[in-house]
Amino acid sequence: MAKTLYDKIWESHLVDEQSDGTSLLYIDRHLVHEVTSPQAFEGLRLSNRKVKLPGSTLAVVDHNVPTTDRSKGIADKESAIQVETLSKNCKDFGIEFFGLTDKRQGIVHVIGPEQGFTQPGMTIVCGDSHTST
Repeated sequence: MAKTLYDKIWESHLVDEQSDGTSLLYIDRHLVHEVTSPQAFEGLRLSNRKVKLPGSTLAVVDHNVPTTDRSKGIADKESAIQVETLSKNCKDFGIEFFGLTDKRQGIVHVIGPEQGFTQPGMTIVCGDSHTST
């Protein structure tokens, strides 16, 4: 029987399937931004773990980026802390980071394909509610 593209990608990334239908998939790429990533990095620290494949993860500031003159920095203190925290976490865990002054900086779910980091046929996760769209 012919398979859909979805079926082919699913099967090529299937690591394990339980009898109840629960599946474990290999994820090719992780896209990270400043709002939803602190908890993940803290979890790694608490469990004394490293990022297994740092080259498979790309981080970018995108939620707290000023829409006006960026040279003035981020006025909101909490937003600035989130951006600074992401920068530090990326340094600590060896993850490539596109900060405010990086010409590659952009919207988290756009920069992956824009920079060639994500490709057709890959599985991708991102802690942003509308990345899949």
